[in-house]
Amino acid sequence: MWSAKSRIAVRLLAVAALAGLTAGCFQPMYAERGDGSPALREKLMGVELPPVETKSNASREARIGVEIRNALAFKLYGQATGMPPTHKLVLKFATSRSSLMLDPATALPSSENYGIDAQFNLVELATNKSVMTGSTFSRVSYDIPGQMQRFARARAFRDAEDRAAQEIAENIQTRIASYFVAGS
Repeated sequence: MWSAKSRIAVRLLAVAALAGLTAGCFQPMYAERGDGSPALREKLMGVELPPVETKSNASREARIGVEIRNALAFKLYGQATGMPPTHKLVLKFATSRSSLMLDPATALPSSENYGIDAQFNLVELATNKSVMTGSTFSRVSYDIPGQMQRFARARAFRDAEDRAAQEIAENIQTRIASYFVAGS
């Protein structure tokens, strides 16, 4: 008969053996490759970010498009520009805004939700073929500090736009990095 201590020791030994067998399978995403292929950082720097097309250049959507593009450039390149492009990222998005809570006395919103739904397409420039498409979304909420404080409300709305744009850029950067590492 096995004692309780020996059963625990056997289980721990089995877990340690399985962990040792799978330890060689893990490879950090941003690690340098020993096979001479370019590292992920160089691949990300080869993604061209054309300006996001919007209906009007003087609209809120145009500002959000610039915000998403700038955030993506920083996340992909770590600076304002990359290397000679190998891929192009085409981005389209739509925004939404909805009231979450209404003030019972005035029937005006006291908390709102702002959202961005984005579709992106990564095109290989050498073949002009789409190699990856995807979509992502972001929903952020913001409080309206007071009904008579219109500038505070405008600033809260703009901060929500910026937070949503940063989240969209982060999601797209992660998907592109995953594509370059895993090929899917």
